[in-house]
Amino acid sequence: MEAQRAASRNDSDRVAALQKYAILDTEPERAFDDLTLLASFICKTPIAMVSLIDENRQWFKSKIGMKPSETPRDIAFCSVAIQQPDVMVVPDTFKDERFRDNPFVTSEPNIRFYAGAPLINEEGYALGTLCVIDKSPREITNEQKEALKALSRLVLAQLEFRRNLRLLKEVLTERTKDEHEREREILKLQQQLTRVLGLNIQ
Repeated sequence: MEAQRAASRNDSDRVAALQKYAILDTEPERAFDDLTLLASFICKTPIAMVSLIDENRQWFKSKIGMKPSETPRDIAFCSVAIQQPDVMVVPDTFKDERFRDNPFVTSEPNIRFYAGAPLINEEGYALGTLCVIDKSPREITNEQKEALKALSRLVLAQLEFRRNLRLLKEVLTERTKDEHEREREILKLQQQLTRVLGLNIQ
């Protein structure tokens, strides 16, 4: 019971960390789409995605060969992959008891192969995955696995860059507001001083 509570607290912290990026439900961005395309090309799979896992769903920031923009978390392969420290590889879903009865295996998109690299930020939270999927069972080479890990780090770097840019804009906006407020205060003081001294301050 205590272990379950700890896991729940950890996941709540993980979801909170994800929300700080303010990326869920945003429009597609080429920077992410390019990395998804590279993952698909390198691993030679028809499907590739940048998947982010929040409290109840997996949402795709970028996707190739996949129609839905999100799926329930409880049937998401990526929901299992974020619990792994390394790339999770499922060579044949029919032979894996965790996934053989999954609706994504038994019906569209008929997943038979999956490989997902967790997107682990500096705080150690797995925000989601960069994953590749095939409709036929197969293996992944060590080179492809390392490339997937490298691309996942680039996805995370893009997430960090995007967040830092947003925070910088917020700081600059706040600073501009503060400067305008100071200018108003100075003008008010000048006007008060003018009235007191009967002077016309230019």
